[in-house]
Amino acid sequence: MFNLILFGPPGAGKGTQAIKIAEKYGWIHVSTGDILRSEVSQETPLGLKVKAVMESGILVSDELLIEIMESVFRKNNTAGGFVLDGFPRTLNQAKELDRMLVKFATKVSLVLSLDVDEEELLKRLLVRALNQGRKDDTEEVIKNRLVQYHKHTKPLIEYYEAKKLLKNVRGVGTVDEIFTELCKSIPE
Repeated sequence: MFNLILFGPPGAGKGTQAIKIAEKYGWIHVSTGDILRSEVSQETPLGLKVKAVMESGILVSDELLIEIMESVFRKNNTAGGFVLDGFPRTLNQAKELDRMLVKFATKVSLVLSLDVDEEELLKRLLVRALNQGRKDDTEEVIKNRLVQYHKHTKPLIEYYEAKKLLKNVRGVGTVDEIFTELCKSIPE
């Protein structure tokens, strides 16, 4: 089982690229945001827990996210691989993910980090906000999201670099150009 984590700041295109990678390699794309919404809409026991947390306005706990990830791996235990998009987001989540993967006799295989300069990210996010009518995504809010991303992701980058699992990929160009670069980093 090949387990790929795709990192990137908001606006780097991780969701788009994660879907393309999953399709090419026949792996399962795992977006924690999509899973949370799906579990809530299906009113599963996990979804009911998540809904209560989300309605209270607090972030979903690391424990609950790991429970969700474990459920995904259990349901798809014959999959050839997974592309994790949006998870882990903290060092604690990364360590918990490692512990959880041991239960499935697997581990993180590779971490690809999309590198996009802040000016390009800002431009992309402002266009996306405009196209989606998100008036709350102002330049100031976006800049703060980027600061938060770097603050929380830096320890993760260091964690995966120390494990010799991290590869940086330039995330600028067309969707297909970036996809080609990402695929060059994935062993055949």
